[in-house]
Amino acid sequence: MALIFLLHSVVRLCNGTIPRFANYLTEKGMPLGKAWVIAITVFEIAGSVLLILNYFTRATAIGFIILLLAGIVLIHAERGWFVGEHGSGGCEYSFILIIALLVIAAADTDKKRPV
Repeated sequence: MALIFLLHSVVRLCNGTIPRFANYLTEKGMPLGKAWVIAITVFEIAGSVLLILNYFTRATAIGFIILLLAGIVLIHAERGWFVGEHGSGGCEYSFILIIALLVIAAADTDKKRPV
């Protein structure tokens, strides 16, 4: 799970697509699109590292769930359910990730809990 989010953010950084994503969010009515994209990217990287290290897993999983739900509302829902062969960018993959993150949050075997 961590690898999925880590690669997603690293590709965004390496391909220089932060401005394009920021413009998309701005067009969707979100102020400060670039700040949001940077915050999302930082969270995806930091959250991935936390999951890999098994620290704050419940809180991190919940953060990723919130991020995915926002993505469904802002991006994927209008594109339908299917992602690949039968659609173009729908929300089915996000729901699968949310279910996996719910399992991680429920298991909560992290080494360190927030105080």
